[in-house]
Amino acid sequence: MKIASILEDLQYNDKKPAIQIMMETETSKEIRILFKKDQVMKEHKTPFPIIVQVFQGSIDFGIQGEQNILKAGSMIALEGGVSHDLKAIEDSVVRLSLSKKDSIERVESVETT
Repeated sequence: MKIASILEDLQYNDKKPAIQIMMETETSKEIRILFKKDQVMKEHKTPFPIIVQVFQGSIDFGIQGEQNILKAGSMIALEGGVSHDLKAIEDSVVRLSLSKKDSIERVESVETT
């Protein structure tokens, strides 16, 4: 059994989104991304399907040029190979579910502002 809290010990980074593995299972990696208002993860792709859920705040989630506003409680699922970007409309807590085959290093290497 593993237990983690997505909303405890929030430590934002002033320069770029703060990325942390919260839990790893046999099939997935659960990652918390903390965005300060206006922080961006520039357009990128993942080789595997992902699920993104907003726990606090709101995110402008772009998918191949189409903008989608995700508010607290919203979830979105993408297949691998789909271009997407994220911009925080306000300070936000986001959960990213990755395939076990994917890496945290790939997420950390996404260009940010």
